Amino acid sequence: MGLAMPQDPRMPGGRMAVIVGDITQHDVDAIVNAANDRLLPGGGVCGAIHRAAGPELATACRAIGHCPTGSAVITPGFRLKARHVIHAVGPVWQGGTAGEAALLAGCYTQALALAAAAGAADIAFPAISTGIFGYPAEAAAKVAVAAVAAALVGRAQPARVLFCCFDQAMAEIYRRVLQS
Repeated sequence: MGLAMPQDPRMPGGRMAVIVGDITQHDVDAIVNAANDRLLPGGGVCGAIHRAAGPELATACRAIGHCPTGSAVITPGFRLKARHVIHAVGPVWQGGTAGEAALLAGCYTQALALAAAAGAADIAFPAISTGIFGYPAEAAAKVAVAAVAAALVGRAQPARVLFCCFDQAMAEIYRRVLQS
């Protein structure tokens, strides 16, 4: 069910890429939800994923109940093309002095571990914490790319990691970070 993409020689092993669009529409094994710690349907990416997946997703999230900041949990994708939704709870930006970078990195690392355990060949991440949680986009992209690159070392799955950006401006930030 993986997504065919051309290899980019600038990316580590050609395994990371930036795409623009609606994360709910991508045919990948797992998508990541920028979730809140109570796993409730929210706005932004979270709301879009819950709407596209159907009410079964909210039921599954209620059964789990809670996910600490910096962590992730997995559910089925229900009505999505993706088989799995990985709910990652990013930190609220507090100026960068409250351990936000470590918590954000934990989201990406744990999401990749859950994806690998589920046998996901590919995964799509939104820009976690950059919406209503207020994390500065470039700083968040640097944490995301570094965490993913480190987590992929020595791991065969997922074979492809997509940074799915809602618009071109965010995609350009991720592209710059990936190229640096």
